[in-house]
Amino acid sequence: MFSRRHLLKAGAALGGTLAISSLRPAWAQSGAAANLSGIRPLSGSVFDLEVGRSQVNIDGRSGPAITVNGQVPAPLLRWREGDEVTLRVHNRLDTDTSIHWHGILLPNEMDGVPGVTFPGIAPGATFTYRFPLRQAGTYWYHSHSGLQEQMGHYGPIIIEPRGTDPVTHDREYVIVLSDYTFEGPHTVFERLMTVSHTYNYQQRTVGDFFRDASRNGFANAWRDRTMWGRMRMSPTDISDVTAATLDYLINGHGPADNWTGLFEPGERVRLRIINASAMTIFNLRIPGLPMTVVQADGLDVQPVEIDEFQIGVAETYDVVVTPREDRAYTLMAETIDRSGYARATLAPRMGMTAPVPALRERPTLTMTDMAMDHGSMGHDTSTADTVDHAAMGHGPAPASGHDGMDHAAMGHGSAPDHAAMGHGSGHDMPASDTGPQRHDHPMGPGVAGVAERPTNRLHEPGLGLENVAHRALAYTDLRSLEPNPDQRPPGREIEIHLTSNMERYMWSFDGRRFSEVVAPIEFTQGERLRVTFVNDTMMVHPIHLHGMFFEVVNGETSHKPRKHTINVKPGEKLSFDVTPEDVGDWAFHCHLLYHMHAGMFQVVRVQPRANEPEEPDHSGHHGMHH
Repeated sequence: MFSRRHLLKAGAALGGTLAISSLRPAWAQSGAAANLSGIRPLSGSVFDLEVGRSQVNIDGRSGPAITVNGQVPAPLLRWREGDEVTLRVHNRLDTDTSIHWHGILLPNEMDGVPGVTFPGIAPGATFTYRFPLRQAGTYWYHSHSGLQEQMGHYGPIIIEPRGTDPVTHDREYVIVLSDYTFEGPHTVFERLMTVSHTYNYQQRTVGDFFRDASRNGFANAWRDRTMWGRMRMSPTDISDVTAATLDYLINGHGPADNWTGLFEPGERVRLRIINASAMTIFNLRIPGLPMTVVQADGLDVQPVEIDEFQIGVAETYDVVVTPREDRAYTLMAETIDRSGYARATLAPRMGMTAPVPALRERPTLTMTDMAMDHGSMGHDTSTADTVDHAAMGHGPAPASGHDGMDHAAMGHGSAPDHAAMGHGSGHDMPASDTGPQRHDHPMGPGVAGVAERPTNRLHEPGLGLENVAHRALAYTDLRSLEPNPDQRPPGREIEIHLTSNMERYMWSFDGRRFSEVVAPIEFTQGERLRVTFVNDTMMVHPIHLHGMFFEVVNGETSHKPRKHTINVKPGEKLSFDVTPEDVGDWAFHCHLLYHMHAGMFQVVRVQPRANEPEEPDHSGHHGMHH
């Protein structure tokens, strides 16, 4: 890595023609490539974007979509660091809309979150976004109104660096991963609220039991089934929205469409990979072709060569590949639950294809995902017989049905004190310790369980990738290319629990859905703060913080990776350090769209430094409605 890093820097400084070439996108270098992406590019500093309704065609089927300038994905916006951009967004829908510029550092009133930073864009209205570009890299934009994002309202952004790009390449492609449902997102959400596991068609079978018994012994297999049965949970509940209703897309194309990007053997090809899906975490690999990760969430990292990586919803990774053979390669984006996939092809010529790998065996949840002490489980009958919901870190499953009438059961009753959730004064340092000591757990109907022994899992590449035979990326592999701008130790810590009652499809922070929150989480401008997440649920949550980057506490000191979105694994306790700079209210939420819609959403309020006047409120919102 050391020699490769210096080679890249030298190449960027001395490459001449190569450096100039790297600033030209693929569609400018190759006439054929312009017709391949399916994403029309727009460049400059002034843009007009029309949000409307269109039909989208996926693998021969047609369905309704919300589009920007009539296309899915929305146009590729190419900006340049240091410019000021003006974007006039015209709403041609019959309902409100919005655009959030994901990962972009900008004034609070330009962030595009209805009810938090502005009122939204009414039907027939035009809203003008205007902000300076303070960064470079790969980002994206999407609606923050209702469930529009699931219907196609998302698009990529590339910001060219003001100086020389440290990543040299001969050609580049944007790879936008997404998902689409012909059922319609509102139908999907209603079905989840009625039966939360309605799309999980991968339940364990009798055949699975006998296979496990042959591997692990009959008694162990029986205890495992008994334990899960008592919790009324399934170890196959990896994703709550699956291929049972979703189609998986690359640049708006289904697997049968086979989006293709061309290359000349020996070229360095940069892939800017954006997970713009609503509900799908992907495991991405290109069989036979190593990938070198050069950027994460828009910011440069020290190059690291890998064969596969897990990309959470709203994360971005830039990778460089160098295909040397005159052959095609399959870009395989397999869903985390392995119920489906998106795929594309990299090839020297159109019409070439490579084998599409079969879907691998679906993963199952384990004791680690439950945040249980492996030793406490033991392997004897007495231990298994005494396991109850509290010991498992999960409250009793509700006995009543979903009649929708019990207000207390639905989370409208009493809730824990907000200060006890860790949003008030700081805890003692250090916060990176993941030992058994506990802060107060959130309680209430929205909390079906707690992680009794959460652990730091940043060194794990992600669910289903633990035992692959090739190199899989983990967050501990990431080091920022440049030293972190603020290396002060944190002076304060807050702990935030990711909570749920899956049986009732209730998702929240600290046991409170957004509609029940009484005050925002408070940050102070310029302070050095540590935020620690504890995932009390059995699902991976990609958590996104608007308005700022944070440094992942992954064992590095001066080169922690800086991100805006991070996957928090089941039963995990992880931390990031952050220095808030831009005053105002900022959204903070799970980027699984239906989890956010169900209440896993909060607001972070950045207060101005002491003795500085507070900036005027430009939000135009009334209360904290979302």
